This record gives sequence, structure tokens and C-alpha cells, in this order.
Amino acid sequence: MRTLTQEVDTDRGPPLAVTLQHVLLAVALALAGQLLAAATVGNPIGLSGIAVSHLFLAGFVGITIMGAMTQFVPVWSGVALHSQRLAALEAWLVAAGLAGFVASMVAAELTLLHVAGTLLVAGIWVFVYNVARTLWQARPLDVTEAHFVIALAAFLVLTVLGYLLSLDFTQPLFTGVSVTRPAVASAHATVAVFGAFVTTVFGALYQLGEMFTQADDDRLDVVIQRVELLAYPVGVLALATGRLLGHATTARVGVVLVTGAVALVGVYLARKLYRMRTELSTVLVRYAVVAVAMVAWAAVTLPAWLAEPANRLTVLGTVASEPILLVGVFGFVVVGTLYHIVPFLVWLETYSDRIGYESVPMVEDLYDTRLARVDLLLLFAGTLLGAVAGAIEVPAAVELAGPIAVGLGLAVVAVNLGLVVARHGPLSPRGLLIPPLSTERSEDA
Repeated sequence: MRTLTQEVDTDRGPPLAVTLQHVLLAVALALAGQLLAAATVGNPIGLSGIAVSHLFLAGFVGITIMGAMTQFVPVWSGVALHSQRLAALEAWLVAAGLAGFVASMVAAELTLLHVAGTLLVAGIWVFVYNVARTLWQARPLDVTEAHFVIALAAFLVLTVLGYLLSLDFTQPLFTGVSVTRPAVASAHATVAVFGAFVTTVFGALYQLGEMFTQADDDRLDVVIQRVELLAYPVGVLALATGRLLGHATTARVGVVLVTGAVALVGVYLARKLYRMRTELSTVLVRYAVVAVAMVAWAAVTLPAWLAEPANRLTVLGTVASEPILLVGVFGFVVVGTLYHIVPFLVWLETYSDRIGYESVPMVEDLYDTRLARVDLLLLFAGTLLGAVAGAIEVPAAVELAGPIAVGLGLAVVAVNLGLVVARHGPLSPRGLLIPPLSTERSEDA
């Protein structure tokens, strides 16, 4: 892993507007998903359950990962982004495809689902191509970049499986073959969540955990990274293959490796926080929640998965552990990333040239820390309520309170970051929609 003292060139990343476009679309889709979830608790409309999961995972988590990786890879790796124009295009393709996908699911009108799927797949492939071409210049790869390469491969696999599933709604593809639609759907979700998203989170946490705690890797940290980098991809491959082909033994091997690796990274992050050399902040509290959530998710999920590794109802965990993964891990990592990326980029664009000439605010001064604490508490409450509602019988009001708390938390995040851009950002609304793009490209483009 590169040291924290090594210089990074922030000019190599995309324009501020491109990254903020990803953030804007991701948060908007997350809020739409939470509204749909709250409106359909106990009263589903069409295939609203699938729509909600895709709005959160493909929309909120996926587009945030796309924006963060597009911004992070060139800056950290010290190479120019392959194409700013492709970076500006990818998020809109995914958002448009996802909007059509959700509309088709809610209305139960599936005849044009593959059209929306085509846009969605095109956006993800544009992202994969752009970042892969960028990483090609960054060799040899460090542990974070290696995780990103694995994640990009998983993005390609999940889009192929997802597109086949969309076609199967109107043109049955799995009739009379040994592979069933539920098995393909299970493999698709496994590759998406654990192959693409969790792998990206691991790679980012190895860097961000060190950055925010200022705690250097010790020998055990390095061992954890090496063991996880070997065991986790093999585990995801085994779990997805076992679920796809109905091989319980193969899937159980994947279960042990996947849950063990998730818990191991949780321990890694907890050790970083224990050795931190910085003051406690909301960012570090978020990472503390993530560390606990990783270990808790693995502990609750392992017994159920070992018993039924191919159960399509527990693809992401048990009913109780799924909210821990989705909100406690993904939600807190994504929100923490947004609080890091947006204020930093706005500060860089607006204030970095003024240092030495006038008094300028710190990066953390750009957002309201009180609002940050409010959204942290709301997301934490939503995680607990979701886990409790999945573990025991609760009144409908308590079951509804979980998605409401998460939705309110995301709304507070949107307001807080929106105020950062409005008060300190140099961009107009038109600049967000049509970003000023450089015509420069990398030497190898």
C-alpha cells in the first residue's frame, strides 16, 4: 500500500461537476427507494420489492461507487483518467436505465424491461471500460487497486446475469435447462453485492481507514490484507457458482470464506480505530459502526447460510442480518465517503488557491456537524430497527419505522451536502447538468 505521505495529484481526477453529478443522482435514487419502501411496507405494488432493492443497491451504492472510483483511482494512482466525457456519461445512462427498470417493475409492465436494462448495462460497461483503462496505466497495483480490478470484473459478470434475467421476463431463457431462474437471480445478487460492492468497500477501507485514523499498517494488518485478498474473491466465486449450479458443498465453501473475510476486515478496521492518532469525529464513529456491523453480519449470517447456502430468500444474509449489511455497512460507508468526497472537492475548487492570502475554512468546516450527527443517529436507528424487525415479530409501526428512519437520515445527508455545494461551491445548476470537460486525455488513451 502506498504511504500516506506520498503525494497524490488531484488534478488528474475528473472535474468537480462530474463527481457531484454521481452524488446527486445517487442520493436522489436512494431517497426514491426509501419512499417506495415506506409506501409499500406490507402492501407491495407490482414487483416493488425488486425495484426498492435496485434503487438502493444499483442506484445509491452503485452510482456512488462509480463516482468515488472515477474520482479516486486517478488521484490515488497518479495517472490521468482515461476519459472525462465517458465519466460524465456513465451515471446518466445508469440512472435512466434504472428509472425505466423501476417503472416497469412497479407497473408490472415488463415488455420493455430489456430496453431499460440495455441502458443500465451500457452505463456500467462505460464505467468499467473507463476505470479499467485508467488502472492499466497504474501498474504495479497496490492492495486497493487490486480490489478495484476484481470489482470491475464482477461488475461485468453481474450485468450479463442481470440482462439475461430481464430478457427472461418476456422471452423465457431458462425453461428446459438445468439452470433455473431463481438460481441465476441468486448468483446475480451474490456477484453484485459481494463481488462488486463489498470488494470495492474493502479496497477503499484499506486506504480510508489508514487515512482517517493516521495509524500505519502493522504486521497483522498486512497479514489480514493478504489473507483476505486471496480468500475473499475465491469465496465469492465459490458461493456464486454453488448457488448458480445448485452445488451445496461448493456454496458452503464460499459461505465460510465470504463471512470469514468480512469479519476479518471488520477486525482490521476496529484495530485501526483502536490505534487512531486523531481526534474522534463523526467520520470515525461511522467507521466504528461499519467495523461492528461487519462482524455482527458475519456472526448472524454464517449459521443460516451453512444450513441453506442456496436459499434464495437469504441471498444477502438472514432477514435480521440483511439490514446490518445494507445500512450498517453499505449505508455508513457510502455516506462517510460522500462526506469525505464532496466537501474536499468543493474546498479544493474554491479555497485551495487562497491559502496564504486569506483565512480559509477547514474541509470539515464546510458541512454542518450537527446535521452529520443527526443523520448518523437516524441511520443507526434504522439499522437497529430493521434488524429487530427481521429477528422477532414486531408491530407494523415498528417495521415501518426502519425505512422511515433510513429515509430521513439520507434526506439529512442530502440537505447537508447540498448546503456545502450551495454555500461554497463554484458551480451553477447548469454546470452540474453540463460539466465543463477538458479535452485532454491520458497518453495511452
